[in-house]
Formats: sequence, C-alpha cells, structure tokens
Amino acid sequence: MLKLIDILDERDKSLKRKSNNVVFPLSNDEKEMIKSMIIYLENSQIEDIATKYSLRPRMGLAGVQVGINKRFFVVVHEQEDGSFRYYTLVNPKIVSTSEELIYADGGEGCLSINREVIGIVPRHARVTIEGFDENGNYVKYRGREELSIAFQHEMDHLDGILFPDKINKSNPFKGKNNMRGI
Repeated sequence: MLKLIDILDERDKSLKRKSNNVVFPLSNDEKEMIKSMIIYLENSQIEDIATKYSLRPRMGLAGVQVGINKRFFVVVHEQEDGSFRYYTLVNPKIVSTSEELIYADGGEGCLSINREVIGIVPRHARVTIEGFDENGNYVKYRGREELSIAFQHEMDHLDGILFPDKINKSNPFKGKNNMRGI
C-alpha cells in the first residue's frame, strides 16, 4: 500500500519540473501505481482507515508526487451518499473554465506540503477537462466547486506548480472579496 512517506515533499526539486507527456501504452508499473494512488486517496477519506494508517485525507495525487515525471493524475471524489467517484486523467487539458472564481475556505491542502500555508488560491468555479484514462480511452469531465479545484490543483502539479506558488506573497488574501469561498 502506498504510504505518505512515498509521496515527495515540496523540498524535492523534481516537483518543480514540468511533467512529460505519456506515451501509450502505460507500463504495468505505471498502471499499478495509479491503482495504489486511488486506494491511498480513497482510504485517506475514510476516517477509520485514515486514522489506523496515519493517512492525510486528500482528493488528488499527481504522478510527479510519487516520483513519476509524466502527465497523469488521479482524483477520488466522495459523493453525497458516501460512495466514491474515480477520475484518472492522462495527458489532460483544461478546455473551458467559468468566469466565476472561487477559493477553498479552509485553504488548499496537498500531500506534498507538510506545513501550514496561509492564503487563498483563486480557482475557476467550473472547468471542463479532457484527456485519456489509463487504457488510452478518451475521457472528458466537467468539474464544479471542490472537484474543479482538485482538477486545477493537480494540473498545476503537472506544470511544476505547487499551490503556495499561486498565493500572493504580499497580500495572501488578495481578491477574496471578488471570489466565493467554498
């Protein structure tokens, strides 16, 4: 099982590199890592399991965070009924965004950031993203609110951007009055 120790910390300079496009087919090792990433994310959102294995709850994880410098990420989104929806995106592209901007009220979190970060990250309230699944099949998703934030956060990882990079250094809450907190 993937453990928190397997996830690169922000001090690792490889997190600041732009990830390379994936060439299909993915290797068996890459597919296994994607499964491990999904299991970690789901387990991290189930309180009993997260406590038992000391997992920090999060929704998304990019390949670069586990040492694979390729353009893919997974998002595990808990639904209202307690079930989970899984998104695997390989060579993703955001193809449309809303004009409305939002931010995560409690601040964004990241498995690669092991410190408290104060400030807001402006994100689009809705995004449409397309790419491929782990088998090379075309996929297209529309994300709203927290799912939209997760997609944008993981896309940033693929471009070597960590969320603290997007917080205004001189005014960490700049523009807050022009956005909606969720």
